[in-house]
Amino acid sequence: MPARRYLQLDVFADRPGAGNPLAVVLDAEGLDDDGMQAIARWTRLPETTFVFPATSADSDYRIRIFSPRREVPFAGHPSVGTAHAVLEAGLARPRDGLLVQDGIAGKLPLRVSGEGRKRTIAVRTPKARVLEIADPADPRLRDVLAGLPLGALPPALMDGGRRWWLAEFRDEASLRAAAPNWPAIGKLAQDTESMGLCAFARSDDPVYYLAVRAWVGAPAQFEDAASGAANATLAAWLASRDALPGDTGFYRISQGREVGHDAIIELQVDDDGQVWSGGRVVTVVSGRIDW
Repeated sequence: MPARRYLQLDVFADRPGAGNPLAVVLDAEGLDDDGMQAIARWTRLPETTFVFPATSADSDYRIRIFSPRREVPFAGHPSVGTAHAVLEAGLARPRDGLLVQDGIAGKLPLRVSGEGRKRTIAVRTPKARVLEIADPADPRLRDVLAGLPLGALPPALMDGGRRWWLAEFRDEASLRAAAPNWPAIGKLAQDTESMGLCAFARSDDPVYYLAVRAWVGAPAQFEDAASGAANATLAAWLASRDALPGDTGFYRISQGREVGHDAIIELQVDDDGQVWSGGRVVTVVSGRIDW
């Protein structure tokens, strides 16, 4: 089997080590499901993506996304990172500032702005919906939220391709100091078929409007360094409550400091209510994978 072009990227970052790592296998034709899953398991990164030629004139390439355990229908940082890889490899060029990615979640546009290290890429995320608004005393949430200083908005369960519980904290300092109750978050994720809890707080920082922490409860338990999909789901929730920060629909969030990263994600809720999630991407490794 021929060696294939291979990249490792840092997504939602302006420097290596700040964002969420991603592996991208270009020229993925000929790889079957087992092969892609094996490579994703081997990289041991949050996700690995595989790029295939487009099969229709209204898309630029096809993508498949795998975590080390399973195929993922949609995720934000793999979509943004793969668009960067495709551009770097010269496999596609934006048309009217847009690329179109074809995958399990459908054909999704990605907006490309700027050039080089200052280029930003944002994906229009699948439309999210409110599944449930809950009370913090709900038996499913009680142990997860016990002792945590909550903010004004009630907890909510949202579905934006992946399900997340969302909870607002009183302030950024409380959020950053919080210690997640992993057994309770794991049970919540399993009982509600969700990823876990995405917690957020408003910030007075001049760069970002919100601080965010995303605690994944199942199948593994870990804190996500930077989640484009979780933040897009959060943006849809805030928009539904007329609670977006600022007054333009655009804002930035900070995520990952608690696990040694420092990601900045840009969110935009457009006039049609569509959520765009994106930021910068840095190439860290460029080579070939001989599988």
